[in-house]
Amino acid sequence: MSARTAATAAPPWYREVTREQWRAFLAAYLGWTLDGFDFTILTFLLVEIQQTFTVNAALAGALGTATLLFRVVGGIGAGTAADRWGRKRPLMFSILWYSVFAGLGGFSTSYAMLFACRALFGIGMGGVWAAGMPLALEHWPSRLRGLASGLLQGGYPMGFILSSLVYQLGYPFVRTQTDEPWRVMLFLGVLPALLVFWIGRRVKESPVWLARQQARTGDGSREFSLARLFDAGLWRTTLHTSLVMTAFLFLYQAISFWYPTLLRGMGRQPLPYLIAFNAGAVAGNVICGRLSESWLGRRGAASLATFVGVSALPIFAFPVATPWLLVGAAVMGAFATGNFGIMPGYLSERFPTAVRAGGAGFAYHVGAALASVAPSLVGALVDRGLPLERAMSYCILVSGAAVIVAMWLGPETRGRTLVDA
Repeated sequence: MSARTAATAAPPWYREVTREQWRAFLAAYLGWTLDGFDFTILTFLLVEIQQTFTVNAALAGALGTATLLFRVVGGIGAGTAADRWGRKRPLMFSILWYSVFAGLGGFSTSYAMLFACRALFGIGMGGVWAAGMPLALEHWPSRLRGLASGLLQGGYPMGFILSSLVYQLGYPFVRTQTDEPWRVMLFLGVLPALLVFWIGRRVKESPVWLARQQARTGDGSREFSLARLFDAGLWRTTLHTSLVMTAFLFLYQAISFWYPTLLRGMGRQPLPYLIAFNAGAVAGNVICGRLSESWLGRRGAASLATFVGVSALPIFAFPVATPWLLVGAAVMGAFATGNFGIMPGYLSERFPTAVRAGGAGFAYHVGAALASVAPSLVGALVDRGLPLERAMSYCILVSGAAVIVAMWLGPETRGRTLVDA
């Protein structure tokens, strides 16, 4: 059979993935998508929350900062649990946790109570990523890991699209029924808890984790994965990946957290631009993940995407004609946030199986904690008199450069196998 005939006869990539592997993927994807919905719905409600509790822009931004800070607790906790007891149960617990505290935020009687609920919500948010990503990636064929990585990370902007549609279509009706409609929007956050029942019945544990457990049954020992992150062979990896994630997540928060408020300030209805931004991000995550399997590698794909995205600032953050503003939203989403498409695969490849969930969870969410100052920093700059578009732009430029530098300070990981170090 000729090479051309063989290529023609080869099945499409999605037929290489079994039902069991698709279920593992969907468990992580839906958990992350609905997590994105519960987090981003708040960004549409900041003005109303400021009015209800009489707080300034910096305190409103601090609601996002609190969530990001507490993600580190969930990321480390669920990641460590996933390395010791399997990926599936920590994922289920994390989804249930963030659903409960997302909904409880709607009952807040003070800013302090809402702040506490959003902080505790962050624990579950961090846990979903730390446990869900290795569950999905350890099921899938290794040659499709870059694609799976991009598809998984695209779940978050899909959640943003969902929150945009719910706000646009549901908020006007809710506003006619209650004086504080933002509370109803937060109540919707309990719905992801229903996903837990499906995961418990239909999703299987990671075969890579199970194989490792079987190989270790002889001595009956249990490693505490978090401690191993700082041993002589891993501490540099832990430090570097945490700095990489700080740069990536600072860039993302600088772009996205105040974006709906920026659009309103321009007199624009946010929905079309948010859909363009997040649709771009969904596509960009997949494209960047796929490109990372090419000669560009993980570092080249992420660097190229970041550079192109940040270059769109003039038509993203500043008042221009509607068509250009829509293009700016799509380009910024596709490239400056689509760069995350490499990340699930990249972090999984940096850590061995024994500490993969804990290591990836630690790096991702320590980065989230350090980058959590971004929403508050932008708000503080605005309180000091800087226009919002300039405050966002300064933070985007600096963090975009940091992403590129940080990626090239570490090794290329394309082609690595997910086995014990």
